[in-house]
Amino acid sequence: MTQEKAPVLTAVEILKLLPHRFPFLLVDRVDELYKPESGARVGRKIRAIKNVTINEPFFPGHFPHRPVMPGVLQIEAMAQAAAISCVELDGPRMDVAIAAVDGARFRRPVVPGDTLEITAEVLKDRNMMMVIRCEARVRGQVVCEAEMIAKMFPLATEQ
Repeated sequence: MTQEKAPVLTAVEILKLLPHRFPFLLVDRVDELYKPESGARVGRKIRAIKNVTINEPFFPGHFPHRPVMPGVLQIEAMAQAAAISCVELDGPRMDVAIAAVDGARFRRPVVPGDTLEITAEVLKDRNMMMVIRCEARVRGQVVCEAEMIAKMFPLATEQ
């Protein structure tokens, strides 16, 4: 049995980076976070995990007879992982918003018991706008993919 590596970011650390909270925080941990040595955002990559359990608040309504994770929440999980890859962990607090979703494809249903392995890579950086390629897999099979345009902006300071 192989020993699993410790996560790069735990759920508690993710809470410090993302503004999302229950029931909308859709990243449980980050296993890999790559940043080019140049410091550029282009080429940044992330591998994050979302464990999908029967206790998710959306399952009773989507659908009672056959629970399926809504596609929009799969997109949101990928967007949250992408946002983590874009922000500087020790830099100024930034917020990341989805400006566009292109080429979204849903390959198979995501059901309770699945573990989404989410990957994202920054393809283009236009100062505060970035193009990010995202993919989610379950047991190695692609279940969802999309290209997103993300807008970054400084997080408003609390008064």
